[in-house]
Amino acid sequence: MRRRKAREYALQMLFQTDFTGKNIDSENLSEFWSDKKENTDVKEFAEELVRGTINRLDEIDSTIERVAENWVLQRMAAVDRNILRFAVYEILYRKDIPSAVTINEAIEIAKKFSSVEAAPFINGILDRVAKEVGKA
Repeated sequence: MRRRKAREYALQMLFQTDFTGKNIDSENLSEFWSDKKENTDVKEFAEELVRGTINRLDEIDSTIERVAENWVLQRMAAVDRNILRFAVYEILYRKDIPSAVTINEAIEIAKKFSSVEAAPFINGILDRVAKEVGKA
């Protein structure tokens, strides 16, 4: 399975949800996937990340704000905020994925979709989250 691609799709779905305020439902998912030719594993992993993140969004956002000293979540770039959200979900709830893998993937996705400053910013926050939960 190509998990990085699934994470990129998860970022796109979370960004869309964040931007529009619409929830992810089966109709929105069908529309999202309509022009993409991906295998079932990629789709399932992306959707699991999105649903898991959205279902635990309050806890995830609280965790990010707690470790992101002097940062308010809504003042962060939307791309960075949503990368952090799915990555924190992975660190907190996907025990089968090492936090180092999650952090590296988030950094690479930030390099592709965000600004030059995003990668070290995201790395610092995710490293603190991993240390806080004992996965560093």
